[in-house]
Amino acid sequence: MAPHAEFDAGSSNGSGYDNGHGIAAANPPKDIFTVNSPNVTYTDAEIKSKYTYRTTKVEAKEDGQFVATPTETLYDFKVDRRVPKVGMMLVGWGGNNGTTVTAGIIANRRNLVWDTKEGRQEANYYGSVVMGSTMKLGMDAKTHRDVNIPFHSVLPMVHPNDLVIGGWDISKMNMAEAMDRAQVLEPTLKAQVRKEMAEMVPLPSIYYPDFIAANQEDRADNVLQGAKASMAHVEQLRKDIRDFKQNNGLDKVIVLWTANTERYADLVDGVNDTADNLLKAIEQGHEEVSPSTVFAVACILEGAPFINGSPQNTFVPGALELAEKHGAYIGGDDFKSGQTKMKSALVDFLINAGIKLTSIASYNHLGNNDGKNLSSQKQFRSKEISKSNVVDDMVEANHVLYKKGEHPDHCVVIKYMPAVADNKRALDEYYAEIFLGGHQTISLFNICEDSLLASPLIIDLVVVAEMMTRIEWKAATRDGDVTAEYKKFHSVLSVLSYMLKAPLTPPGTPVVNALAKQRAALTNIFRACVGLEPESDMTLEHKLF
Repeated sequence: MAPHAEFDAGSSNGSGYDNGHGIAAANPPKDIFTVNSPNVTYTDAEIKSKYTYRTTKVEAKEDGQFVATPTETLYDFKVDRRVPKVGMMLVGWGGNNGTTVTAGIIANRRNLVWDTKEGRQEANYYGSVVMGSTMKLGMDAKTHRDVNIPFHSVLPMVHPNDLVIGGWDISKMNMAEAMDRAQVLEPTLKAQVRKEMAEMVPLPSIYYPDFIAANQEDRADNVLQGAKASMAHVEQLRKDIRDFKQNNGLDKVIVLWTANTERYADLVDGVNDTADNLLKAIEQGHEEVSPSTVFAVACILEGAPFINGSPQNTFVPGALELAEKHGAYIGGDDFKSGQTKMKSALVDFLINAGIKLTSIASYNHLGNNDGKNLSSQKQFRSKEISKSNVVDDMVEANHVLYKKGEHPDHCVVIKYMPAVADNKRALDEYYAEIFLGGHQTISLFNICEDSLLASPLIIDLVVVAEMMTRIEWKAATRDGDVTAEYKKFHSVLSVLSYMLKAPLTPPGTPVVNALAKQRAALTNIFRACVGLEPESDMTLEHKLF
């Protein structure tokens, strides 16, 4: 069978816009809300808003006191309402996550229903923030109750059913066979999507054996020639993206790494420390340039947003500088799906409740190929780092409980147990100090169907990343400055942090891991784009009678 590299899910939801590039699109949907404000204007092509960003600047005095000063900054936001035709290319397309998200989009596109031992199951997008959650719009003028709307209705986002899917894999197995290998989906669902999946074969990928576990070698039968970084690899990947875009009549392509965890690349002066040095290191085939970094460089040079869903240090300093230089969007690292998402929520709750967490012990065992790869110590170390740092900002924020430099003990263990397949077992013990020397122990046993949690995150990351490419801003003045040019958001899309264990942030900016803050940032940035204030739970109208 000739290699195929795409799956066109079709347009099913009527959410398309005429994108101005000759791509056929459905009629524009009706907005489920409009903002009644002189600061917001609508055209067929754009939403423009004037937004006042309010925050508080703090100055520390020598006597240990602080002076807090409320500040205001005026911004103009511009959102392109025209929903483009978007391709999603996955690195590691034939793995558990790639096969699961592809089958899931087919199932939703066709509104499939299948039998399970527990009864009939309908396709859904549960687990997706974009498709499965709501956002508070405001308060009903008559009943004074909250009005909530679907998250995907806040701005004109791409519907996942409309994504065109393709990608690369080091295994040449077609997607139907790879889906069987993954052992994730019900046989009755697989039977209904098998025909489409069998027609999909990933493009050859790059394979540098030193970066992933040796136990992956038997899968590597679909690789480009060469076992070290090269400009030939960069150019081939760029060509793959261009061909995919042209062959499918796409406006944009988003690339996401959902392949194996790599070992950390050593940071070497003169090799991966600057953009120019990184490009030179790729030309010279330096052994400390990873496959994921080569993919990132190819995407940056091609102008395709690249998201890293694994924990390795793909975005070495040279890659970050290259992205900024080209104004290309990047995001990472490592999907935050089960155990770590629970941890970032629970630790935030405990510390904000004034409870001093002193120890976290996290144990995992899983039997999928990710677990097999992580049985190698170098690859496990990448995962250990991403899992271990998720509480840092929450601890640092509470100097009442924690002295400077104090930190809870934190241990992460991952074991490969083939029998449990994709049903990961996660056991956590949280040990904390409470009132007058007492202690509290919280033990959690979390069975996570790993790929069924990660696949909706892939959708969220792609949809939100694409949305961010259509948002521009400029700092406004109180007298209505119209001369300043609109700018794009920073190349590093830290707004994706809700879906990622080790959020990548622009150099010199703080990392936020607290789940509630991450969700609030995502929600309130989107609200600002339509001229709405941040969500507030003060409800003073109910309290000041």
